[in-house]
Amino acid sequence: MFSLVQLAGASQKQVKTNRSGFVRQKAVQCIFGGNESWVVLSPIEQAIKAKIEKAGKPLKDWDIQIYRGILTGCNEAFIVGEEKRAEILANCKSADERKRTDALIRPILRGRDIKRYSYDWAGLYVIATFPALHLDIELYPAVKRHLLTFGMERLEQTGKTHTKDGIKITARKKTNNKWFETQDQIGYWEDFSRPKIIWGEISDKTKFALDTKGDYYNEATTFLLTGTNLSYLLCYLNSSLSEYLFSKLGTTTGVGTVRWKKYTIEQLLVPEISNKEEKKWKELLTRFSKNEISEDDINHQIYNSCNFISSEIEFINNYSNSL
Repeated sequence: MFSLVQLAGASQKQVKTNRSGFVRQKAVQCIFGGNESWVVLSPIEQAIKAKIEKAGKPLKDWDIQIYRGILTGCNEAFIVGEEKRAEILANCKSADERKRTDALIRPILRGRDIKRYSYDWAGLYVIATFPALHLDIELYPAVKRHLLTFGMERLEQTGKTHTKDGIKITARKKTNNKWFETQDQIGYWEDFSRPKIIWGEISDKTKFALDTKGDYYNEATTFLLTGTNLSYLLCYLNSSLSEYLFSKLGTTTGVGTVRWKKYTIEQLLVPEISNKEEKKWKELLTRFSKNEISEDDINHQIYNSCNFISSEIEFINNYSNSL
């Protein structure tokens, strides 16, 4: 067992002039044991850490799955607006082709579209030619004609550089996928159509939303989480506590934003609940959507699950409000 003395707010001059007196006034003892990482925390931060460790379980151990959004390798070809989508559908030669094509071009959300508890769809669609679907592009001639306007040299997945009409064209990175397919396999494509929590990778604050109907697919700058207790997890991930805890785990971009990546999100400690309690959180979300309760009310419920006292709650809220 080891201890470390932390000097809070000490200037170099103060320490030099009166080391012993300053240490007695400002020192904080931190206890370390076992093989755990050494983290220097104030007494109130130590108390918060102890309570969340007692109540929480890492998100990766919950009944959930987290996936990255769709990487196309060429967004200008595979992500289209409503006008281009309508044009592709109008170029279908039969009702059957139109039906197949309509099912293939799905609404998509980007990281910038996702807000806290909501999202603003920008009217964009993805041509969902996932390799995992093993599609025959000849069954989608209107889609094939659209993609070929960008050139086979650009869309092939070889990583090669071509010169055409004096212009250098770099193909998508080398994979075993076909020229008309997206970059990644997307073997989890069925989860896009399920209820899911969605969020952008880079954000200044917690911005998680719930797609209850599975209407939208996710672009590469976003993540999706499927599984159980989604109402509760949405509230928890958007909470001030989540924001505070993630500040201890996450990495920053260096320009005032945080990277909400999968491997760090999975480390978040979340107090467990029963299926019966999930019903309560669904009701809270419904009331919140009707402006009957506020985010402060939701935060209060989160704090209760960890038995935080008023000074600890104030500390967490002050951190969240400073962002």
